[in-house]
Amino acid sequence: MSVITPTVGVVRAAAAEYPRESPFHPSSRYPEYPFGGAVADEPNHAYAAVRDLLHTLDLDAAHYDTSDWNPLGELVRPGMTVVIKPNFVQSRHKQGGDLWAVITHPSVLRAVADYCWIALKGSGRLVIADAPQYDCNFDELRAAAGLDALQAFYDAQDAGRRGPSFEIRDLRTYWSNGRHQPSDLRPLAGDPEGSVRVNLGPESLLRGTSPRKLYGAMYRRDELRRHHVGDVQAYDLAGTMTRADVVISVPKLKVHKKVGVTLNAKGLVGVCTNKNLLVHYTLTPPSKGGDQYPDGHFTRMEESLIRLERWMYDHLLAPERRPLEYLHRSMYWLHGRLLKPLGLGIPRHKRVLDAGNWHGNDSAWRMTADLMTAFHFADADGQLRATPQRRLFSIVDGIVGGENQGPLVPDPRPAGVLIGGANLLAVDLVAARLMGLDPRRMRLYAALLDGARDFGVRDLRAIEVRAGVEAWRTCMTNERDAFLGFKPHPGWIAHIEAGETNGPRPQGRGPKYTARGTSPRAQGENAA
Repeated sequence: MSVITPTVGVVRAAAAEYPRESPFHPSSRYPEYPFGGAVADEPNHAYAAVRDLLHTLDLDAAHYDTSDWNPLGELVRPGMTVVIKPNFVQSRHKQGGDLWAVITHPSVLRAVADYCWIALKGSGRLVIADAPQYDCNFDELRAAAGLDALQAFYDAQDAGRRGPSFEIRDLRTYWSNGRHQPSDLRPLAGDPEGSVRVNLGPESLLRGTSPRKLYGAMYRRDELRRHHVGDVQAYDLAGTMTRADVVISVPKLKVHKKVGVTLNAKGLVGVCTNKNLLVHYTLTPPSKGGDQYPDGHFTRMEESLIRLERWMYDHLLAPERRPLEYLHRSMYWLHGRLLKPLGLGIPRHKRVLDAGNWHGNDSAWRMTADLMTAFHFADADGQLRATPQRRLFSIVDGIVGGENQGPLVPDPRPAGVLIGGANLLAVDLVAARLMGLDPRRMRLYAALLDGARDFGVRDLRAIEVRAGVEAWRTCMTNERDAFLGFKPHPGWIAHIEAGETNGPRPQGRGPKYTARGTSPRAQGENAA
């Protein structure tokens, strides 16, 4: 297994725009390009930027700009199974905005896939796979992203016995047409390689949390609670991911309402086949032991409405019985027609902080840190090992990023950058810093830097940043500049930006954020 090195490359694309025509051929015939005359007339700045990034990282530097250049050759070997994991969270921007501020653009995936194709030298498997949010229409996503044309292009190469097999997988077992209610759920085939149960036990940062008020991705809280109690801290990971030789994570550069940013760590939600095992927040405000919303944010009437909503979820939706579901729908219809006009409602600008969508969320970052541990250290059978169990690489798509109402309805931020490297945590830290944020103020990254497991980074200052822009090369020691200046989610404003003074500013690692009832290091020692 290759040693994870804290080296991160950052490149600026020639323009902050994507090509439109799938399968997104490069606009130049590069010496190493394996597909001859398949070159696009329109500019493909994304492909050129991926190539530039791999060169910036000095991958196979001796052969650069020759037909023998194989930048991923040390990572990817012939015969391997390589999984490219995008951020395909949604099939549309729910407020009619730019979809490419929400999901990874397929032109970036195409460039990454080509360099994997080169490294596989005609044998092995190449898979693009993700488990989007429950209400993502994958057929709609395939059409919007041009994935069918991409599939057809690689199929044609494989049919000519020129390369490895290629596949695009939706790893979910069901999807919904917009509401997470029993009658709306549609079964899907799921991951053809099944699921792998990973129990982090005492190593989980959720250990010590009372399961009574935990809330997950859907209304069946009983299922969530059964899998997060005491030394049972379980997650279901896709077999496609755990059995891969190499996983290349290609997330979107965007902010996130529950943990601060999306990037690689939060993007690991997409490797989970049962999203209802993922803790999102804890019911009630902090004064009552939860993190659902800030104390004093809602009036008493508004809090009563929220409690009523959750009661209805538990008693009318969680049982998954059609008559109860229709009763729930009727009550909502009556509320909208009769009570809202009388002022018995919750203003939208206040509702945005409900469901743990604020900087005080003390649950989602713990779940995300757990996923980092499971994804790095769980073997193909779900057993935790001492060393990373698969080769990893990352390229963050920031050609157009997402700010403000991320991750689902963000405003587009044409940042024009790609950020990448072999260490997922280091890439996240650099990406967050270039967004103008201070990763040490995010509980997720503070915990990963100082936790029991070693992800290859203990000190921000130890990360080597390779970039053509001089200021970016010193971004990890620069505590003031905003760089790309992303606007955080409303619930995080003035709490994670660089240069602010309303939070801890430790040197090096970052503050220790403990699991409820024990410290991260103590957990690791107990687990060992």
